[in-house]
Amino acid sequence: MSTDFAAAPPAQAQGARFASAGPEHCIAKRPDGVYADPAVLGTTLVAAIDSIFRGGHYLAGVDYPVFLKALFDHGPALPKSADGETRVRIADDILPFDPARRELYRAVKIDKGYAEYYFEPVWLPDAADPDGPGLPARLDPDELVADMWIKGIRFGLELDAIRAAIASNKADRVTVARRLEPVQGQDARIAEVSDDIHRNDAPRELANGRLDLNSFQNRFPQIQPGVRLLQKIPLSAGTQGFEMNGTPLPAKPGDDLDLGAYAGPGTKVEKGRDGEFLVSQQTGFLTVESSTSKISVDDKIVSRDGVSAKTTGNLQLSGDYEEFGEVQEKRVIEGESITVHGDVFGVLASRGGKILLHANLVGGSAHNKKGDIRVFGVASGAILHADDGAIVLDRAENCVVSGTRITIAHAVNCEIIGDEVNIGQAEGSAIAGRRVTIECAMPRKQGEMLVYVLRPEGAKVEEIIAAIGARLAQFGALAARQKAQMATLTAQPEVRSYLLLASRVRKNEISLTPEQARQFQRMAQDVAPVLKAIGEVSGKIKQLEADQEEGRKVLADLERQRQDASCVSAVTVRQVQGDTLVRVLGFSPAAGTPYIIAPREIKARLRGPQNGEGLFAGGTGGFAWSSEQGGAA
Repeated sequence: MSTDFAAAPPAQAQGARFASAGPEHCIAKRPDGVYADPAVLGTTLVAAIDSIFRGGHYLAGVDYPVFLKALFDHGPALPKSADGETRVRIADDILPFDPARRELYRAVKIDKGYAEYYFEPVWLPDAADPDGPGLPARLDPDELVADMWIKGIRFGLELDAIRAAIASNKADRVTVARRLEPVQGQDARIAEVSDDIHRNDAPRELANGRLDLNSFQNRFPQIQPGVRLLQKIPLSAGTQGFEMNGTPLPAKPGDDLDLGAYAGPGTKVEKGRDGEFLVSQQTGFLTVESSTSKISVDDKIVSRDGVSAKTTGNLQLSGDYEEFGEVQEKRVIEGESITVHGDVFGVLASRGGKILLHANLVGGSAHNKKGDIRVFGVASGAILHADDGAIVLDRAENCVVSGTRITIAHAVNCEIIGDEVNIGQAEGSAIAGRRVTIECAMPRKQGEMLVYVLRPEGAKVEEIIAAIGARLAQFGALAARQKAQMATLTAQPEVRSYLLLASRVRKNEISLTPEQARQFQRMAQDVAPVLKAIGEVSGKIKQLEADQEEGRKVLADLERQRQDASCVSAVTVRQVQGDTLVRVLGFSPAAGTPYIIAPREIKARLRGPQNGEGLFAGGTGGFAWSSEQGGAA
């Protein structure tokens, strides 16, 4: 082959066109080094290098990392010039490989995955003394690169070890090349990107700094919309390896996964420049389904672990809750709507949703401030209270039940009080209400069967309403006088000017110079007494307005009580099967709703001594009474 390599003039050092004679057309020999055409790297360049080495030449000052990158695309990125073009300078020069020096290089031992070379002192023939031992010589790493290429080792030379062995000039067997094993690809995986998805089961810290050992910090994490929960880390294709002869060893790419498989209700998958994420779509509580690993964000918490000291502790929630396990004794659930599919032995407290129990309520309690309570199983030894809602039970035993509307199919040894009470079969119970209907009443063993009809009595509500109205009128007159005094004080020119200027300064609408600031301070000192008086009057006005608001609330409650007192009281017992007593139980509307009282008070009131008017006492027949008619039917 020709050894006359094209050399680009200095002015064309970058982007020079390469000679096209022979396979080495993609290599240019320039004054500052040997360059490869960046447009034809890889197989074409391998053929060109092979042609050079087999043609009796070698690369002097070879840049081995760039050499490997250009030939096999392995290693660091190729350097770029100042104008951003890729520069592939592989060596300093191309020089003839002296045949006499080529004889210095011995055979290489190639084993599985590595190659060994026996380094020892070498001598060149001495022309002056052909029969002598020769002249001492040394191997050259650049020549060794070319020699190894011819012997089939084109990749993986360990030049640092080669240089060290040559420099030592000692006899030693050294590993000079190694196969590069492929790096297998990694599977795609899921990474958590939000701390909000983790539960915190540490004891809750109270306002006084103490720890509540019965409650956890954050058993059910609450998530805001648009929060990134999970990120998909893409699979990697892996990195191919190379045999020492340059044959690539392909890597097995990792397995992919579908992030959408983790998306439950209230979440979605979003793809962007920074990756693929599972994102919450709404405000709610985060749950992870154990069987499918789906993540959901819902306005209702769903739990299947039960409520106990080990699983959840006491719960104070801001949303709805559904539990498929048991609620153990002394455990408390506070929230909106509460649904439990297992037995309840603890305390349920709703702020205004519904309490729905599909199993039994045993020895626990259910309290709803503004909503209904429904128990499909048996309520036994329990307390049920609905301030403003209905209570529906199939069977109640030894329970205290109070609420606006109460419906019980079968009540045994219970204390029941409400506004409207409907009982199917009552045994040994004490029942009171404004309107009471009992299909069948009877005593049970030692338990009396007592029925009370609630009838308002005591001080006239109209008189209290009149007194409150007069007091509100006084508050209004006092407030009007204070406001008139406030208007007089703020109408003074110097006070009005100061207040206007102070307002603009406070809002940063104007900035004062040092001299203006001193004048502003003098103005404040001059009007200080008036400002103090304005502050006192303003405080009185606020207090009067607060008193008026409180009075209006009391007046509204009294109006409700007056309307309540005007309602008809009635009781109906369709069938009496044993000693049953029916009485009037009086209450004062001014004292509040008669059934919103503590359970102990309910028992004392219904089971204790009574002085109300007796309406019925007997063991057979039926009974009906209405305050509108004023007598028994």
